[in-house]
Amino acid sequence: MLSPMFRPRLIDSLKGYNRHLFRADLLAGLTVGIVALPLAMAFAMASGVTPEAGIFTAVIAGLLAAALGGARLSVTGPTGAFIVIIYGIVAKYGVANLLICTFMAGAMLVLMGLFRLGQVIRFFPMPLITGFTNGIAVLIFLTQLKDFFGLPIDKMPSGFFAVMHALRLHIGQIHWPTLALSSASLLLILLWPKRLNRKLPAPFAALVLATLATAVFGLPVETLGSKFGGIPQGLPHFSGLNLDPTHLSELLAPAFTIALLGAIESLLCAVVADSLTNDKHDSNQELIGQGIANMVAPFFGGIPATGAVARTATNISNGGRTPVSALVHSLLLLLVLLIAAPLASGIPLAALAAILMAVALKMGDWDVRKAWYYPKHDTAVLVVTFILTVVFDLTVAVQIGLLMAAVFFIRSMASHTSIKRLLPEYAQLFERHSIAGKEIPGGCAAFRVEGALFFGAADTVDSMLKQAPHSRVIILQLHRLVLLDTSGLLALSALNARLMEQGKTLILCGASDEFEAMLVGSRLADEVGRDNLQPDLASALLRAEKVLTEGVVWA
Repeated sequence: MLSPMFRPRLIDSLKGYNRHLFRADLLAGLTVGIVALPLAMAFAMASGVTPEAGIFTAVIAGLLAAALGGARLSVTGPTGAFIVIIYGIVAKYGVANLLICTFMAGAMLVLMGLFRLGQVIRFFPMPLITGFTNGIAVLIFLTQLKDFFGLPIDKMPSGFFAVMHALRLHIGQIHWPTLALSSASLLLILLWPKRLNRKLPAPFAALVLATLATAVFGLPVETLGSKFGGIPQGLPHFSGLNLDPTHLSELLAPAFTIALLGAIESLLCAVVADSLTNDKHDSNQELIGQGIANMVAPFFGGIPATGAVARTATNISNGGRTPVSALVHSLLLLLVLLIAAPLASGIPLAALAAILMAVALKMGDWDVRKAWYYPKHDTAVLVVTFILTVVFDLTVAVQIGLLMAAVFFIRSMASHTSIKRLLPEYAQLFERHSIAGKEIPGGCAAFRVEGALFFGAADTVDSMLKQAPHSRVIILQLHRLVLLDTSGLLALSALNARLMEQGKTLILCGASDEFEAMLVGSRLADEVGRDNLQPDLASALLRAEKVLTEGVVWA
């Protein structure tokens, strides 16, 4: 079903907007912009593209997502979760195809929102999300070892084994000035006092101090200027996408991975923001806003973007009140491009590597003790997803992880499904029938379904025939049924057919309105006989007495 309306949160937030709200949004947006600047450049470089591509993304996608999204305080931009995926796409297909991939992913996100799939993303199990998040964190950490140690590797390869091979070949060629600068930057970020973080974020402090140290002491380390020639000054330029039909079908899988990860990250970010502000986001509108942002950003050289938890939390903790704060964050980065871009040429790559390593350490959940208290099947999903993300790629990890989670869930549901024979004392009639205390009549057996009657447990229906081989009437009580699907309906139909062949009668009772509608809609009620579809056990026993007395099998 299509989403009934398009209503960004910005529209409602601007009602009654005043200078007090603007002041709060302005201060919060400026702080978030300071945090986002080094992260945007670092994420872009780690993804295999130029640092300005990260800033372009934070500006364009950040503006559009804030203006059109469904979360009041989410901040959008490039994030660490995309690094491994983007790097693999760039290495295999090139930057031009990455832009096409991003546009396709954006279109998929818009369709997810229009078809109201925002709530479906919540069904992804947390062990799966934790597994691939930790795996991505490990890969980010590994890919930054080149710049952290100053290793003479022209370009880090994609893929776990290739990265490990490259590191093994060059680990003895550490550049000690680079290592000293990167280590100092990492320690500064990790040990930066929280009370100072609101006024001067740790990543920005590390970036500024490392840049000053490089300039003052003339450290022989690689910088943005020596690597990329600095950051071009001016507005992002609009350019068309170079569509390559030969790779279009191959790009569908990575585009879907970007869309899926973007949806999960954005909605998780919105949930975190809701928990911090007692707010309620519109998940479908958020997907539409994120989709439009990712469709437009590639035309300005941008890479995939999503809601960023760290920047969103910074926005909230610094007093952000409306989507205007996220707009301010993007506008600040735009001013950096227009005014201060030449200053970025002196930023050392070692500092950016340290910032990304700190991100990797903080984005993962490293408390392995929890695994001992989780159900074993959840731990298995987490571990397998983690290993597959690190060793292979996120697409394979999510596919296998979801399959495992689904199989474990089906097995659990099936194990909790049972059909129990009712003892005489449980089958006494109600007083409203004026025959209270009467037991199940001879020749009749009553059973109760507990749990889910679905494809994973439909064969449990057959157990009734073995328990009551001589009964002429079988009563099946459905008031504790929690799930019924097509396989369950077919199993009941097959049971009824076998009983009829033996001259016996099946009576169904206690079905909820939902399940009774399914019995009628599937024509199973007509197969059994409408008189044999009763509202409760008391009525079913009265019907059984009539069948046994009159010898009626079907009516």
